[in-house]
Amino acid sequence: MSNFDAVTLAVIESGLIQVCNEMDLAFVRSAFSPVISEALDRSDGIYAATDGALIAQGELGLPVFVGTMQDSTAAVIARAKDVRDGDIYIVNDPYLGGTHLMDVRFVMPYFHGGRLFAWLANTGHWPDIGGMVPGGFSANATEVEQEGLRLPPVKLFKAGVMDEEILAIILSNIRIASQRIGDIKAQAAALKVGARRLDALIARYGAAMVEAAIAELRVRASQQMRACIATIPDGVYRGRAIVDSDGVVDQPLTIAMTITKAGETLSFDMTGTSPPCRGPMNSVIATTRSSIYLAIKHIFPEVPINAGTFEPLRIKDPKGTFLYAEYPRPVSGCAAEVSQRIAEAVFDALAPALPDRLFAAPAGTSGNLALGGNDPSRGRPYVMYVISGGGYGGSAALDGLTNGCSTIGISKTTPIEVFEQRYPVLFDEYALREGSGGAGRTRGGFGVRYKLKVREGAARASMVMDHGRVGPNGALGGAPGAVTTIAIERRSGVYRPLHRSKDQGIELEAGDTITVETPGGGGLGDAFARAPEAVMRDVSRGYYTVEEAARLFGVVLIGAPPAVDHEATRNLRRCQTSPRPHASTASA
Repeated sequence: MSNFDAVTLAVIESGLIQVCNEMDLAFVRSAFSPVISEALDRSDGIYAATDGALIAQGELGLPVFVGTMQDSTAAVIARAKDVRDGDIYIVNDPYLGGTHLMDVRFVMPYFHGGRLFAWLANTGHWPDIGGMVPGGFSANATEVEQEGLRLPPVKLFKAGVMDEEILAIILSNIRIASQRIGDIKAQAAALKVGARRLDALIARYGAAMVEAAIAELRVRASQQMRACIATIPDGVYRGRAIVDSDGVVDQPLTIAMTITKAGETLSFDMTGTSPPCRGPMNSVIATTRSSIYLAIKHIFPEVPINAGTFEPLRIKDPKGTFLYAEYPRPVSGCAAEVSQRIAEAVFDALAPALPDRLFAAPAGTSGNLALGGNDPSRGRPYVMYVISGGGYGGSAALDGLTNGCSTIGISKTTPIEVFEQRYPVLFDEYALREGSGGAGRTRGGFGVRYKLKVREGAARASMVMDHGRVGPNGALGGAPGAVTTIAIERRSGVYRPLHRSKDQGIELEAGDTITVETPGGGGLGDAFARAPEAVMRDVSRGYYTVEEAARLFGVVLIGAPPAVDHEATRNLRRCQTSPRPHASTASA
């Protein structure tokens, strides 16, 4: 341990995070696409000059990008030649530390005093990157080329000047190319903001002091994570999670997670996981690792984020499974969906060891829905991308949050008013999905239900979601949450995807609608131990029916449920039903 002044170290740490936060804000405020400017599907960070190790990430950055941007920056460093001030590399190759092709990364060297000091990097979700369907979420792809344009690390900016020839290649291979230039300039501008803010931080404390602080922060993060791990009883813990299907073969995929805790380390072994799949639900190793990182960070949120945070985590490469995708396996579902199943498997394994810290599974799907077509009123094409929330799992102290963001990010649903203003669509409904939270001593939060109508023109819809076959796991005896449902109403009748949560290229006309119901979170603990007053409150608010209250929680309401008040307990009693019917059934 160094003799670093604690206050100075804390100020420098906050300064590094603030550099990233300002990059995030610059990116969001200047981006053209609503998926970035409104849904916040992006991240910015600072990475080590020699190996790309994470130094700091913005507080509003997507957690899943923590590990992947570290790996992709390392891939750029390994391939970079004649690096100059003002260069910016662009890369989206999933096999080089990436996620799916729509997550495009910019990586810029940062020089101080003529010396390479660090790398600044960011990731933005582009609404389209070419491929078989608008939006890039091809549910039926069997090779990565069908998913869109794949870019190795290339210099899009050379000494501060954009390479127009490389730009032309990119824009010639994606949809709505005329609108993408705004996102490109915003992404590059965010890195330049970061460089200016890092200049100011170093000018105040000196390069040597900042470098020493970065090294010390990494050591302390590792020590803090080891101390947290030490609180877990030694032993072997097993969990599992299920992916609906790969989008091509209608069979579930299993994630088997074995976690061995010994002293101050955690070892992760995914032996027993399903083999590589034909469809786009394969996960590249960078995403697999990052999913485990973010799961542990969910459990121990007090540990700061840098490369040291993850040093005590030993991950065995899951070669021979769908969690170790190699070219040309398709991967469009890995970042938004498979990553969340990996995190759920970690939660499932460690819940018995950490009952006071852990929680039942959250909704675990980003609800990826892409709609592309032509807007007759504006006379131009469009690609619209919808992210939707779902319920969080119940925890030891609280019911799950309703309509929360995904496990792997803080992305939020774009306001429906923005959708309706920008695209020829109308939301007929956007509501809480009653009854979708899993029953438990603390119940799961609720998902949402929305109904989207095409106002005019023809369109094509594609979706890569999950939890349509099995709802989010309950924990410690709690019931799972409700599953994802999708219904497309057309003149020819109602159509439901054959793979429940995945489909592509669905032809729509004006007046056709898409109704999506997202999962609720799992319940935690014995539902028959839930406080009757809490059940009464849920029924009075319309979350559960009187019949569901009796079936799921063993609470019988006498007479019509009144408004919640201090005398509510006079109107209910505990049902002594046996066996308990909720233990193996979803709550909706």
